[in-house]
Amino acid sequence: MQIFTIRRGLLCMLLFLLVSSLEAQIQLSVLGTYQSGIFDDGAAEISAFDPISRQLFVTNSGQNTLDVFNLTNPATPVLAFSIDLSPYGGGPNSVAVKPHVVAVAMEADIKQDPGTVVFFDPFGNFINELSVGALPDMLTFTPNGKFLLVANEGEPDDDYLVDPEGSVSIIRMRNNVANMNQNNIRTVSFAAYNGAVLDPSLRVFGPNATAAQDFEPEFIAVADNSKVAWVVLQENNGMARIRIRPAKIKRLFGLGFKDHMLPNNKLDASNRDNAINIANWPAFGMYQPDAIAYHYDGCRRLILTANEGDARDYDGFSEEERAKDLTLDPTAFPNANVLQDDANLGRINVTNTLGDTDHDGDFDEIYTYGARSFSIRNGRGKLIYDSGDEFEQLTAAFLPNEFNSTDDENGSLDNRSDDKGPEPEGIVVGHVNATPYAFIGLERIGGIMVYDISNVHAPAFVQYINNRDFTGDAEQGTAKDLSPEGLVFIPAHQSPNGSPILVVSNEVSGSVTLYSIGNTAPGANNRQANPERLTTVNLEQNFPNPFVERTSIPLQLEEAMPVRLQVYNLNGQMVRTLIDGNMKPGEHQIEWDGTSANGEVLPSGIYFYRLEAANNLIVRKMVLAR
Repeated sequence: MQIFTIRRGLLCMLLFLLVSSLEAQIQLSVLGTYQSGIFDDGAAEISAFDPISRQLFVTNSGQNTLDVFNLTNPATPVLAFSIDLSPYGGGPNSVAVKPHVVAVAMEADIKQDPGTVVFFDPFGNFINELSVGALPDMLTFTPNGKFLLVANEGEPDDDYLVDPEGSVSIIRMRNNVANMNQNNIRTVSFAAYNGAVLDPSLRVFGPNATAAQDFEPEFIAVADNSKVAWVVLQENNGMARIRIRPAKIKRLFGLGFKDHMLPNNKLDASNRDNAINIANWPAFGMYQPDAIAYHYDGCRRLILTANEGDARDYDGFSEEERAKDLTLDPTAFPNANVLQDDANLGRINVTNTLGDTDHDGDFDEIYTYGARSFSIRNGRGKLIYDSGDEFEQLTAAFLPNEFNSTDDENGSLDNRSDDKGPEPEGIVVGHVNATPYAFIGLERIGGIMVYDISNVHAPAFVQYINNRDFTGDAEQGTAKDLSPEGLVFIPAHQSPNGSPILVVSNEVSGSVTLYSIGNTAPGANNRQANPERLTTVNLEQNFPNPFVERTSIPLQLEEAMPVRLQVYNLNGQMVRTLIDGNMKPGEHQIEWDGTSANGEVLPSGIYFYRLEAANNLIVRKMVLAR
């Protein structure tokens, strides 16, 4: 626990030199939403915003349409029209927009056949159609608009007899899109890695598959210079760095494994223990990101990843096992019978393709799917930061009765603990008042995690917001937002209302929700000249995480001075004054029992304490869990 030493003006001056002045921290709130009324049918998956026409384009795979929303008034999104995509293939997987052009990735009726990219104008008029690789899963324009990149996942069929190669199509855009043809496409192939010695954490494990067949490109992030892109290979636990213009792979790397025995890497592994039990277990997590996002911090190109995890589970081949069904090496796991109990690690889903390190038929290590976190890596794949177990710790504090719920059924406490927990799916980076933030969608329990990533080595948790109604009925459409899939950040200069907006499309509920992003830091309207930025090294070091009945705030003064210590809620409202007056020098422990000024017992959540001592201002956060 940190002890704060106050020297008049010295601390804040030092911090002011190290970090930029504090702008008010942001808070998301629901601005507007559209409910399709379609449940569990992929009715709202991936979206893209066109600032010129002020329209939002959303893929609807269940209806095989591209739904177009008018966001002129973002508080009331209106479904303007839908484009029937059935003439172009089996369903849309992704959409991207550049001025006057909308591109849609369409899988073929038979997924193993080549897919297509279909181009429309913003009013739904067909422009062109080009053939790409099998199962185009995601596409994105480069920032300069000169190229369109398509991740062709190339999944096998259910019998695992037909396994097309994964690839990346790079389409050189012309001003006249109607005149483009197949000659505008170059294909990035992974065939050069067939038979090569690869990073040991980069998995090639499909039966009789070459590396090119086994690699399944999932998501693409493009550098701001439009010259380099990163492509995640989710099931393979790897990533490729690509040079765009020559369509060449520059680097291929595995993402390593997450050690769940480390202090901040705990997880809840069982859905049969009738409890929240976030603990260390002797298992490794494969990061296996779904969405990734690019961020430049002023000196480095960085990739942020939402570490969802994914398994191959087909009729012809499945890697999924329960940990209790593995034959564990007695030397590595002398307590195997206890470990494999359903209430411990026995229920968790693991892979049978890793862990037999000495090839003697039993498992010396246990590997699970995903990392239940988000990470920041440099352009070469080196891990800079991982959020550890924060997502589970925070959702346990905020929603203890819905912890690790599934996304299609309310009253499902602990349902997903044996799978991938909260299952971070989507991620996007946006700047608000020059401060970079990461927004991460949690697919299962739902909601958006918000982090200030000004310090990429120690991002600061800002907010968790969940527009799900856990008292509603999912199938009847009264549970609001279920399973956030696609995230789009609209910066203020492109926004219909002049303020930044986060757009979230929710796959299971078929809803699209717009969040306003406002400045709501405690004391934002009464800041000192040189305030300290809200920062977090990690939750446990920065404040009690969580406390239930009472917490103690340490304070050390080297001289007598006037002190004001107040507690604020996440909306910036002051709820309790703990100190307001002169204090003597020395060490002090300030107690707070989690109640408001009038004695009201405050609910679980994030609170700030705001300490003013002479010309200094320090703000810290606390998690209260009832």
